[in-house]
This record gives sequence, structure tokens and C-alpha cells, in this order.
Amino acid sequence: MNIQIFGSSKCFDTKKAERYFKERRIPYQYIDLKKYGMSKGELASVKSAVGSLDELINFDNKDALLLRYLAREEDKQEKLLENPAILKTPIVRNGRQATVGYKPEVWGKWV
Repeated sequence: MNIQIFGSSKCFDTKKAERYFKERRIPYQYIDLKKYGMSKGELASVKSAVGSLDELINFDNKDALLLRYLAREEDKQEKLLENPAILKTPIVRNGRQATVGYKPEVWGKWV
């Protein structure tokens, strides 16, 4: 198992996700989205695991409002790579599997 948690240090759900894996002594790698972002390959992998880019976008963020009106997936993807603060957090990956948000019921099936 190779758990990666993409999140923000100020995000309550990211902290809860880290606590979930710490309490179960499951090693994980934390990646600060604001500092490091996501690579194009990582974003594509998460997108295929969750179904669509819209699942990853935090539309409550004012910078994400424009993304509602972009028709092409490539344009949305470019904006997400440029501004990772628009992504919902935490994004938890386990190989080709991924979740967006706090989903302990899914993570429990990975163990």
C-alpha cells in the first residue's frame, strides 16, 4: 500500500485524514498542494479514479467560478495545474485508487 495525501495544512479534513492513517499505523506521504501542487500525471490518475475533473474542483472557491464555464476538459486541467488551491482536499491516493474528501469508509477497504 502506497498512500499519498494531497492537501492543505489549513484544511480540517486533511488533518482528519492524516489522523486516520496515523491511528492505524499506516504509512503515508503528505504533499502540500499549495506548495508543490500536482503533476499532470497525478491529476490524470486521480481524475480517472474519481470519474471527472468536476469531482475535484472546489466550486466554493471564488477562483473556481470560471471553471464552470470552460467547456474543454484540457482547459479545466490546465487551470487546476496552475492553481492547485482550487482542488478539493484531501485527495487520497492508493496506487490507481483515489478519493476526494474525507472518506474513511473507502480507505478501510484498502487496508
